[in-house]
Amino acid sequence: MVIKMANSKTSEKKNNHLKYYFNYLLVGVFFLIFFILDMTMGLRTSTTQLLTKIAYSIILATSLNMIVGFLGELSLGHAGFMCVGAYIGCFCANFLHTVIPSPLIVLIIAMMIGGLVAALFGFLIGLPTLRLKGDYLAIATLAFGEIVRTIFKNLSAFGGAQGLPTKRYDKSLYIIAFLIVFITLFVIQNLKRSKHGRAIEAIRDNEIAARAMGINITYYKLIVFIIAAGFAGIAGVIYGHLVTPVANTFFSFNYSIEILVMVVLGGMGSITGSIIASTLLTFINVQLTTQLSGDMAALKYLIYALILIAMVLWNNAPALSNVREKVSLHHLLAWFNGKFSSKKPEKDSQTAVENAVYLKEEADWKKIPTKIPMDSILSTDIKPDRTTEADKPEKSSKQ
Repeated sequence: MVIKMANSKTSEKKNNHLKYYFNYLLVGVFFLIFFILDMTMGLRTSTTQLLTKIAYSIILATSLNMIVGFLGELSLGHAGFMCVGAYIGCFCANFLHTVIPSPLIVLIIAMMIGGLVAALFGFLIGLPTLRLKGDYLAIATLAFGEIVRTIFKNLSAFGGAQGLPTKRYDKSLYIIAFLIVFITLFVIQNLKRSKHGRAIEAIRDNEIAARAMGINITYYKLIVFIIAAGFAGIAGVIYGHLVTPVANTFFSFNYSIEILVMVVLGGMGSITGSIIASTLLTFINVQLTTQLSGDMAALKYLIYALILIAMVLWNNAPALSNVREKVSLHHLLAWFNGKFSSKKPEKDSQTAVENAVYLKEEADWKKIPTKIPMDSILSTDIKPDRTTEADKPEKSSKQ
């Protein structure tokens, strides 16, 4: 019996190991399909730009999910860190283009600089603001995003209100962007599965209990904030090499809300959900922007809002719970495995039947030793006995 339980635990570990690689497989298949299409037939520039937007949206959503989903804090300044990375990284890239002839090396150095500067801002902003909670932290991070955007808007060295002119990368930018997506997933998933990730989730569940267990609350909050800000800065550099000029209006409060919507719709704490939600919302947003023009452009935000409401109802409506379970990804994978998996040998099936019979016999209520039969316990009515009188004290004999 012990050997059988050990085998079941081993199979569970294998399933969890496969689940760990599912996100890499999901992004890899998506990227590989378009990469093959690009190598064989050639993709249009608009399609490669859409793929690049999807890539940096995944980076933004998964990194913000570290703060909102894993840490349990509400941040509305993610677009501000992206703004810092975009302006600083692209400003350095403009200078590096005059020294280094290779655009790829310039892009890599610019992403490193933008990510490090954004991480530094994450440390400087997170150190005082992470002592706040709830709405106060959201307001503080929102104020940071608006202040940073206004500062770059009024600095002539960064283009002022006209924006910072940048040198666009070629069509292969989406390949580099998806490589950064894989690096982002690698860092976040390994952090989540480590002891540090368990400490971060403990802070989310109960901060007082985590502090009582000796977890350094400030340290782990800063770590999460710094890593998330760094990846947001790298996403800003990718955006700066896709669009020119880098305009401050893009990094407004509305874009921070859009990133937060990706996290919420995908499920807070779910990396897979953030990947799927960011891909769908970016595709919908781009299609509405390109397809609706002229007088119909005013309907963009109305249709976008209706789609978001429909997605929220689909994710949270109790009446649709049965339908969600049937079409969920886990249910489809289980059906696929049961449909196409090879039949097990008769020996294994016979062993499974024997195990089931053994467990059924061992779990029989009749074999559980008790002093009183179970039927007697369930059928006994206890009534108060009011005829009982208190014992009288015995008279002591006097000699």
